[in-house]
Amino acid sequence: MSDLFESEENENTQDVLIEESIKGSYLDYSMSVIIGRALPDARDGLKPVHRRILYAMSELNLSHRSPYKKSARIVGDVIGKYHPHGDTAVYDALVRMAQDFSMREPLIDGQGNFGSVDGDNAAAMRYTEARMAKVSEELLRDLEKDTVDFVSNYDDSMSEPDVLPSRVPNLLLNGSSGIAVGMATNIPPHRLDELIEALLIRIDNPQSTVEDLMAVVKGPDFPTAGIIFGRKGITDAYTTGRGRIKVRAKTHIEQKTNKEVIVIDELPYMVNKSRLIENIAQLVREKHIEGISEIRDESDREGIRVVMELKRDAMSEIVLNNLFKSTQMQTTFGIIMLAIVNKEPKVFTLMELLDLFLNHRKTVIIRRTIFDLGKARARAHLLEGLKIA
Repeated sequence: MSDLFESEENENTQDVLIEESIKGSYLDYSMSVIIGRALPDARDGLKPVHRRILYAMSELNLSHRSPYKKSARIVGDVIGKYHPHGDTAVYDALVRMAQDFSMREPLIDGQGNFGSVDGDNAAAMRYTEARMAKVSEELLRDLEKDTVDFVSNYDDSMSEPDVLPSRVPNLLLNGSSGIAVGMATNIPPHRLDELIEALLIRIDNPQSTVEDLMAVVKGPDFPTAGIIFGRKGITDAYTTGRGRIKVRAKTHIEQKTNKEVIVIDELPYMVNKSRLIENIAQLVREKHIEGISEIRDESDREGIRVVMELKRDAMSEIVLNNLFKSTQMQTTFGIIMLAIVNKEPKVFTLMELLDLFLNHRKTVIIRRTIFDLGKARARAHLLEGLKIA
């Protein structure tokens, strides 16, 4: 009997080289991460998890005027209906969408502890509440008018939008960062008014150049502000899709009875304030940076204020240069404008991203018009029938 089973098993078994099997499996995994998790769509600027969070919130009627709803309820809807992954990952994404120090224009209006620039964690999802920010409603506007394609969810039990109609150039507005397999994206945020001016230039003059666009889009604009040094990195990023920019903390000098005081007003993007203060204090203790007698954090709800009192014989310019050299008061932001188009990852220039958004909006408006026309014709047909009756 055992020989019979073995012969049947051998007939149904196919020998495969292990390297070929691993190569095929890893390629499938790579494409799943690239398309389905780590990289944003160039049209609406959202990764799948962010799009699903906003769509789930719209299905819960959580507009910017609605009462807040528990974050746990939102996360439950997202993972139960659209995103079959861990609840922690979804909640982390939701929290970041509500942080005004992470997003140029937060997509979620959060109530409760959603973390801080000091690196404090958000409260558990059972405590915090959320609803959509006003700008998110512009990302979802006209979704019900057949403006975008819908696809089946993970178990084919319902459908979800493949992309949002997005009246806002969200990819450039809020930027995006993510590490996929063999590639990564790191797009900085920008000012909305500058992006709108650039879009108008592309509409009015399709022959416009990158120089024309850079006349209105001066460069990235981070939610934590800071000062960008040099134009070369910005020009490289906008013309090739890749570049490196230096971002410094904004400081000013105050006078205090025979000595100077350095005050930090703004930090480079994604720099942890409390960790920076600890690092400076440690460098002072170890004599790597000299001239600082005291450092304290006077930040409040009005903004950041980190005060460093200098010794009487210390020169503020020399101390500042040492701080920029040795701490995260100066950082480098590596720009990689990588996004998904037609299910493929590609590095784009500034002009290409603006044109992709305009083409997306053109498609949305055409589909919306066809939908409205169909509704109007159906209404006219009904009225004609009532007129005859």
